[in-house]
Amino acid sequence: MKKTKILIVEDESIVALDIKRTLEKLDYEITNTAFDYQGAINSVLMNKPDLILMDVNLGKSKDGIETAKKIKSFDDIPIIFLTAFSDEETINRAIQTKPVSYLIKPFKRDELKSNIMLGLYKNRDIEEDFNDKNLIHIGEDYYFNNDENKLYYKSLPLNLGSKEVLLLKILLESKGQIVSFTDLESLIWGSCIISDSTLRTLIYRLRTKLEYKFIETIPYVGCRIC
Repeated sequence: MKKTKILIVEDESIVALDIKRTLEKLDYEITNTAFDYQGAINSVLMNKPDLILMDVNLGKSKDGIETAKKIKSFDDIPIIFLTAFSDEETINRAIQTKPVSYLIKPFKRDELKSNIMLGLYKNRDIEEDFNDKNLIHIGEDYYFNNDENKLYYKSLPLNLGSKEVLLLKILLESKGQIVSFTDLESLIWGSCIISDSTLRTLIYRLRTKLEYKFIETIPYVGCRIC
């Protein structure tokens, strides 16, 4: 069976090597490890990958978002961003390239695997009729099974952490109404004290699994399912 080919674009060699080893253990073929904008472009042209793992920060070269824009201009290859940055400006720039997902470092092996599977699945031409009465239709091809606490893209189950499930259920139960960040913190973490970035990162993780299309965030106020 032909292996899925993946290009790694990461400017830190130790991180790139660690990702490469992880992917090889998952039985993927690594076409190359590129360290900057031009290296990534050249690698795609020489040996087209099935999917690209793209770090946002590429040192002194053009960043991963600019690199993704260039690649998308001549080939619609699924791209997963890997980054330590979760600020609103960076997220909004990344969204414009229509990535499969946006993984915040550090991420788990299972999380990486499920996102790769999602990217490859979305790149296939699949028509499915999903009419299970237990499913809540979120939008387009996304569904949530409230009894099983599972999110689906068509018939593909997407991996959600326990707090991601809780956040999604709270937003779905609000039926389009804005839920304040203060209420979300209380409902998800109770009396535990968390940093400002903890909730923000949780929302970003869930938004990326829904392609950023269905969760609207209102700065300094809260968020809702559109």
